[in-house]
Formats: sequence, C-alpha cells, structure tokens
Amino acid sequence: MDDHKVRHRLVVFYDGACEGCIKDRARYERWAGEQGKDIYWFDITDKEEVLLSMGISPQQALRELHVQTAEGDIYSELDAYILLMKRVPRLKPLALFIGLPVIRPALSWLYRTWVRSRLERDGRL
Repeated sequence: MDDHKVRHRLVVFYDGACEGCIKDRARYERWAGEQGKDIYWFDITDKEEVLLSMGISPQQALRELHVQTAEGDIYSELDAYILLMKRVPRLKPLALFIGLPVIRPALSWLYRTWVRSRLERDGRL
C-alpha cells in the first residue's frame, strides 16, 4: 500500500463486489480523464488486514467511501466524494453544493441509508 501513496496522489478504497460501485468508478474515470490518471483504485474486498493496518474499520469501508491523499490523510463519506468531485471540472459545482451546511447533513443521512439498504439487500451486512 505504501508504494501506491508515493506514485498516486489519491488512493480510493472502493467496494469491488458492488456492481454499482464498479459502474460509478468507470463513470468517474471517464469524466475525470487526465485528472483521474493519478488515482489508484484499491478494491477493499477481502482486504480486512490492510484496512485495519491503516486504521479503517472493514465495516466502515463497506459503508462509506474512503480516500487517502498522498500525504496519508484519509477522508470518508461525503468528504471523500467532495475531494474526488473537486478534481473534475463538470463535478466541481456539485462538490460545492453538497458541502453546503444545509445540504450536507441531509445528503449524508440519505447516503448512509441507501448504502445500508444495499448491503442488507445483498446479504453483506
């Protein structure tokens, strides 16, 4: 994992067992173009020990997107999405919008509810 930190500006911890997550990754890569070339996509499936060694609970990793910067800082949930969106010109306005104090708490609740529902439906929670 350490060598990815050096070569990549961001490491995105994503659920490779989630069809929607895989589609979201592909869409982001398409939209990001060159801005997305310095991202390493780390599939968290069966990587509990790696996650724990980084201070990320495997259950939290399933429930929330996590992103690690080249400096080693880890962002989760909406902070992770905002960090990724700000790198893509067409998503930058959306990143600013979801970060608004009125929008953020409601969107965070919706996000957590949707993910919990998906994981329960898939029998993974």
